Amino acid sequence: MPNAEHIDLVRRALMLVLVVAAPVLATGLIVALIVSVLQAVTQVQDQTLSFIPKIIAMMVALVLLGPWMLARLVEFGREMFSAWP
Repeated sequence: MPNAEHIDLVRRALMLVLVVAAPVLATGLIVALIVSVLQAVTQVQDQTLSFIPKIIAMMVALVLLGPWMLARLVEFGREMFSAWP
């Protein structure tokens, strides 16, 4: 395999990682922003308060989006193994 193909495979793998991880990370970011605004409004400055909602929201996102994520990863794996000489 020429070097250009290797670079393209690595680029595609990194893009897949970004696309698969983005929804879960975005969910955590949105929940963190909401919790931080609520903490600022109520002046509750407990640091552990923000972790529980973020973990729960990210787990729910992972459960809901898991089949889609797995399908994308399996499709990429099949492409990689079919391209193997």
